[in-house]
Amino acid sequence: MDCRFLGPVSQCTLKCAPAPCAVYFTGKHLLIGTRFQRDCAGIAGCEDNGPSEEFNVEVGLHQGSALSPFLFAIVMDQLSEEVRQESPWTMMFADDIVICSESREQVEENLERWRFALERRGMKVSHSKTEYMCVNEREGSGTVRLQGEEVKKVQVFKYLGSKVQSNGECGKEVKKRVQAGWNGWRKVSGVLCDRKISARIKGKVYRTVVRLAMLYGLETVSLRKRQESELEVAELKILRFSLGVTRLDRIRNEYIRGTAHVGRLGDKVREARLRWFGHVQRRESEYIGRRMLDMKLPGRRQRGRAKRRYMDGINEDMKLVGASVEDAEDRDRWREMIRCGGP
Repeated sequence: MDCRFLGPVSQCTLKCAPAPCAVYFTGKHLLIGTRFQRDCAGIAGCEDNGPSEEFNVEVGLHQGSALSPFLFAIVMDQLSEEVRQESPWTMMFADDIVICSESREQVEENLERWRFALERRGMKVSHSKTEYMCVNEREGSGTVRLQGEEVKKVQVFKYLGSKVQSNGECGKEVKKRVQAGWNGWRKVSGVLCDRKISARIKGKVYRTVVRLAMLYGLETVSLRKRQESELEVAELKILRFSLGVTRLDRIRNEYIRGTAHVGRLGDKVREARLRWFGHVQRRESEYIGRRMLDMKLPGRRQRGRAKRRYMDGINEDMKLVGASVEDAEDRDRWREMIRCGGP
């Protein structure tokens, strides 16, 4: 971005969208324009004696600027205003875009609309990074194409650090959380495996570095007993390594957790899940998370044992702690009810 002295109060109009967007702030300097505006727009600034003439931006985005993410979000909102749909049909995070549709034809149509809207303003959709996934697909025929080129089809889609599977399972995400826990343990193994450090300090380091990595994103996942056991097995292996014991020592799991002052990982997953559910319940009814929880899918479920839904797990968790949906309206009471005993 370019930097220009504009006085104590400055105004910058971004003209890369159909509707201009004004940004006001105080200071001696104003960061103006973005890399996307080089060929499509000029910038109008305000000087002490009134608006100045338009001038083109010749410098790209300054990395690390406090205003860079804010202005980038403004530009992306304006660029996508005419093609963006409400959530969950269109979800944006920085320059990553998720487009949801009910058919392949709608996906191709929306992709083409996004490509046209972005490319006519100097941006380009990356074909190599574009992927598509069919959820609960019953027929394997058909592909999605963008400008005549076939888009890569995947069974596992990674978004915001979490893995989403086409069959609705969460096994890949659980394995990734286990791997993240081991990666965190390797980073602090010099502390956790040091015999001179007390077990209490090791437990604090484990809860701060390792367990948080294993819990990331699991508040939105409905775990089965087997998947919960996978997480706890990895947890106990890490704690045994840290305390210098093995399974041959025949020490009970409760004693190992008590020595390190660490609660069961399954209890912490349940607490995080209920805490997030309470947060969503306190939001307005139009909030996207609230609408997704209350959504009723059309059609009938398949024969046989039904897949475990997220609300099935929430109802079991609330029954276990003796809570109800109405209790979530009181934040302090809800936090007290769902909190497990161990640290």
